[in-house]
Amino acid sequence: MKPEVILGLSGGVDSAVAARLLMENYAVTGLYLSIGPEAAGEEDARRVAEELGIEFCTMDISEALEKHVKAPFAADYLSGRTPLPCARCNPLVKFPALLALADKRGADYIATGHYARIGAGKAGRSLLLRGLPANDQSYMLSQLPQNILQRVIFPLGDYDKSMVRERARDYGIPVAEKPDSMEICFIPGDDYGKWLEDRGQSCPPGDFVAPDGRVLGRHRGIHRYTLGQGRGLGVSGPHRYYVSAIDPESNRVILSDGSDLAREEIFCRSPNWIAISELDGPREVTARFRHAKTETPCTILPRKDGVLVRAHSPVRAPTPGQLAVFYDGDLVLGSAWIEA
Repeated sequence: MKPEVILGLSGGVDSAVAARLLMENYAVTGLYLSIGPEAAGEEDARRVAEELGIEFCTMDISEALEKHVKAPFAADYLSGRTPLPCARCNPLVKFPALLALADKRGADYIATGHYARIGAGKAGRSLLLRGLPANDQSYMLSQLPQNILQRVIFPLGDYDKSMVRERARDYGIPVAEKPDSMEICFIPGDDYGKWLEDRGQSCPPGDFVAPDGRVLGRHRGIHRYTLGQGRGLGVSGPHRYYVSAIDPESNRVILSDGSDLAREEIFCRSPNWIAISELDGPREVTARFRHAKTETPCTILPRKDGVLVRAHSPVRAPTPGQLAVFYDGDLVLGSAWIEA
């Protein structure tokens, strides 16, 4: 009898191909995680399960999503931070939901269609490794703890999107040509500012100011801006303006020419170490400070309440609320939340 795996089946092509690949060695149960009224993929997920002949279940995760993702998302923007909802959802909502069903059914494994790989480390640790460069999603998975990593399978770790599309066509999967969703799942139209305003959790308009305090114009609420932003400001002057600081106490957004955005020291909190049990001294790594693929050689040092990152070249606009993810080649050492 094949071992059972609980797969997060979203209705997209990635999880559909993951299901088909897993079927070669596992008894697959597809679990659709419903986020509430915004949910849009259940019909496609059910259709994929029927086509592949696998069991299909649904689970309502709307309450957990509100508690662990939506409410913190809103609070971050109101405090001048820039949240990263998917990186919070994975360890706190999505993967725990898959584990809950696995435990209920006695299944050993869970799986998703993420582009990443799992490896075996020392002392029984599970390792997180990059997927292929074109579609690597290790950044968004870097907060996963060991209890999840030790039971998860990523069938697409050796694939990129073009290979997955080709497999989907070969398998006759009904969502083979379905476009990828680039939006935050709970925000219609990808307009998070309107979403906050509809929740009654937006900030009032205020002043754009120069570093010397001169008023340059009016902003639409600090929740609509992030460090380094240069578009959509509506302020003209002798040079292009960029957001260089957000001050929630005074409800001001500070604009500059961007020359003050670079940082060589970044403090991060709440590290999640994956390949090591702890950081016990200086270590040379490369680091990503946004979901973008740019990496910077750095030295990381332990601090009582977090990690100090010393970049070997200036990092543009490291932003509180985002993740710093630390790599040793393809290996994810761990990650921590950018604080200052």
